[in-house]
Amino acid sequence: MPEKSTEEQKSTPSAAEVNEMVDQLFPGSVNPCVQVNEDSALARREITTEELRPGGFISGPTQFGIADAVLWYLVFGAIGRIEPMALTSELSIRFLRPAQGSVLWARATLEVAGRRNVVGTVRLWCDDREDKPTATAQGTYALPL
Repeated sequence: MPEKSTEEQKSTPSAAEVNEMVDQLFPGSVNPCVQVNEDSALARREITTEELRPGGFISGPTQFGIADAVLWYLVFGAIGRIEPMALTSELSIRFLRPAQGSVLWARATLEVAGRRNVVGTVRLWCDDREDKPTATAQGTYALPL
């Protein structure tokens, strides 16, 4: 059986490798990658008082930010390499209920990965209440030429 070419060989990066790249290129990022594989990624965010709206609700921009980050991490797993130049092409979010908690979680799942883009869906929740999503998002990342 012939060996695969280097381009065909894929190796899913680890969460530690993703976080190392993010720390180097985007110091101060607050959405660390917890898990990444070829069809999903998980990120978490420790919530600060600055990210809260009146009533103790986690702000929409905070939720949008982690949704964007976890989709980016999903791209790395789907294409089998860390690609910092993968860019958000489209991202929409629907807020389902007020988000309250100390840790915001986001899980991205792969819908389709093509040569030019990756599409995924994100589910967000607080603390250990994965069964009570606060928002859902869907987005597309464009891959560099």
